[in-house]
Amino acid sequence: MDKLIEKISEKGNPTVAGLDPRPSHLPPGFLDRLPPAEAYLEFSLGLIDALADIVPAVKPQAACYEALGSAGMSVLEKTITCAREAGLYVIGDAKRADIGSTAEAYAEAWLGDGAFSCDAVTVNPYLGSDGIIPFLDAAKSRGGAVFALVKTSNPSSSELQDIDAGGAPLWMRAAELAEKLGGDSIGIHGYSSLGAVTGLTHPADIRALRMRFPHMFFLVPGYGAQGGGASEAALAFDSRGLGAIINSSRAIMCAWKSRGGDYKTAARAEALAMRDSLRDALS
Repeated sequence: MDKLIEKISEKGNPTVAGLDPRPSHLPPGFLDRLPPAEAYLEFSLGLIDALADIVPAVKPQAACYEALGSAGMSVLEKTITCAREAGLYVIGDAKRADIGSTAEAYAEAWLGDGAFSCDAVTVNPYLGSDGIIPFLDAAKSRGGAVFALVKTSNPSSSELQDIDAGGAPLWMRAAELAEKLGGDSIGIHGYSSLGAVTGLTHPADIRALRMRFPHMFFLVPGYGAQGGGASEAALAFDSRGLGAIINSSRAIMCAWKSRGGDYKTAARAEALAMRDSLRDALS
């Protein structure tokens, strides 16, 4: 996580902007003048251009691009390439999960030298360690990172993740597994290469995780459109103001809906407001 932490420090902003293009997220006129894939590309690259000097990272959501088939996957590849060329840390939000050689293939696709080569990728840990280790090995060999889903922000996450698993909820057991597997990859800033996704919609759980796992870096979705704010986000950080990056997708992408005007100008304004709110909360 050292590379991500250093980029956060450079910008003074622990924000990752989610790139989740959907037809309803595009400003009026995009789909009237462009085919869907070209519209997604223009929108995504416009956001990267608008935000690259404010945020340290972006998080393309693979599913949004996959929905357009092969054309969408080409757009995803170009988006990742352009984001990295702009100096941004790229977290591939793919939530991949499999075992053995299939997991190795996914890891090569997202953390190797292939088309979707990102700095980090999200994975589903609920297949166990053999579904995580190939990603972690690929990350360690290339200076990357992995974020395992632990306590997700969606309303129904409790249906399985809160089930008692020997005296602790299942999500806590997932975090314990991540701590164990990432224990030999702790960097100079004190965080391992295997982090956790923990939703801002569960602030008490974030507090418990931060206290229990001092070497685990958190990717925290749920800011803005899902109801999370800066005061809840502050619970994810350590006493140095490190240890987490807060994701905002719709609130930044769709800021044009509430702020009006050009979508890039609106996204910049929203990202700056989020940055300042997080700074105030952390101070």
